[in-house]
Amino acid sequence: MRRISHIIFPVIFLLYLIPISQAQSVLPEDFDEWIQSSMQQWDIPGMSVAVVKDGEIVLTEGYGVLKLGEERSVDRHTQFGIASVSKHMTASSLAILVDEGIINWNDKVIKHIPWFELSDPWVTANVTIHDLLTHQVGVGRMLGNRLQFMTNRSRDELLYRMRYLDFEQPFRSDYVYSNVMYTLAGEIVTAVSGQNWDEFMTNRFFSPMGMSRTNTSINDLHNDGNAAHPHQYIHGEVVTIPIRNWDVASPAGGINSTAYDMAKWMLMQLDSGSFEENSYVSSQSLQTIQTPQVSLGAAGVDAPQRSYGYGYNITDYRGYRMLTHGGATDGMNTTYVLLPEENLGIIVMTNVFNTFREAVARTIIDHVLDISGPDWNELYLTSYNNQYENVKAEREKFEATRISGTSTTHPLDAFTGRFYNNIYENAEVKNENGQLILTIFDDENLTADLEHWHHNTFRINWRNPAQREEFLQFHMNLEGEIDRMEIRYTLRPRLLQIGAYPTNYYRDVLYKRTR
Repeated sequence: MRRISHIIFPVIFLLYLIPISQAQSVLPEDFDEWIQSSMQQWDIPGMSVAVVKDGEIVLTEGYGVLKLGEERSVDRHTQFGIASVSKHMTASSLAILVDEGIINWNDKVIKHIPWFELSDPWVTANVTIHDLLTHQVGVGRMLGNRLQFMTNRSRDELLYRMRYLDFEQPFRSDYVYSNVMYTLAGEIVTAVSGQNWDEFMTNRFFSPMGMSRTNTSINDLHNDGNAAHPHQYIHGEVVTIPIRNWDVASPAGGINSTAYDMAKWMLMQLDSGSFEENSYVSSQSLQTIQTPQVSLGAAGVDAPQRSYGYGYNITDYRGYRMLTHGGATDGMNTTYVLLPEENLGIIVMTNVFNTFREAVARTIIDHVLDISGPDWNELYLTSYNNQYENVKAEREKFEATRISGTSTTHPLDAFTGRFYNNIYENAEVKNENGQLILTIFDDENLTADLEHWHHNTFRINWRNPAQREEFLQFHMNLEGEIDRMEIRYTLRPRLLQIGAYPTNYYRDVLYKRTR
């Protein structure tokens, strides 16, 4: 890992809400110093940590800077995108409606959104809210976090396109992670509550709980500028990347929050749905959210079982039930952990992709449980460095298959035009001064230069470097005309720090020429 020796990691010391002696019993010795030195090892510009224990806030702390090259420090009120940690929060919004008798977990989706369709009519007629929340529908990612899907469109249009998407697994046969199905779950709130999901979250949770710096859109970040900027490790160094709007899938991963606000949220989740003597979700509904709903199989010796509730991964850790979820999008990376039996909650938010956040959570847990565990930072850092070298070697092996000395079958102008796919809509190829340019979704933020790879295959180099690359191949009809193009979209890279490829999870999308 490259060292960032020039970054200064100031610590904002806060007034704890419980005695210092109790805070020290929850946090390891020299915790702040360990955080700062480890952040330099991992090249993490900024981090925020909140810890709650036994109904009290132990820590809400900021470390590092909002943005590389600037001096403003992260503090407990700094807003971070918490990405998929949003999922159990969306499930909690549905829980309110269950408590009020407006919906049932086993309601069919079309009862509330009659126009919704999947590619299988029987599944359309039978898919339930429970199926959405447990990733049991069988449809997966559309593009992943790197590119996003129709970012400048409405949630309804995103959901409309699902009728054209093939299933990755048969309905209710397996766990297939889907951000779009959680977006659909949020839209059920909109359909039945008389207000959109965003307003519902604010009115029923954020405002009454005093989570004044928590919202569902980057358009609503606080105007004081205290928001973490996203970063990514690209071409050997951590750099700033553009901020993008995640509103189209916000119920799945678009909530922004702070250490101080999320401490309040964790207290509510650990106290049977109550916070400061006010009940927000019934204990029965909260128990449903936090109870295993589907088995995911064993995850190793320290987690003999692994399951999923409603927006929670549920495992065992040294005999304790552990509720977790990660979040990753646009340079924001979050770890969220609850140990209900210990009345312990931890959230670690960072503004670059890393697994140090996992080391922070497990180090705190081991200390609370009085367990002599491994050096989690060393373990995760060694694992990451090994993975980095392995994936880098895989990429180099693939690139060695590139055939040199080839040319396209046609002049570049023959490849230009508009192409269409039912799910992914329009893609346009232009020739600008001898350079082929691709734009998808008619969105200028999704524009790329096409680099000739070999024959009629091109590498797509997105102009936003955080979006990395894909591959595109042009096809001919029997008359020899270029009438189709096929893009291999990476749905999940093996390691984004290396690039969008190699990958073992992708979708080949065929576009047909329209003009």
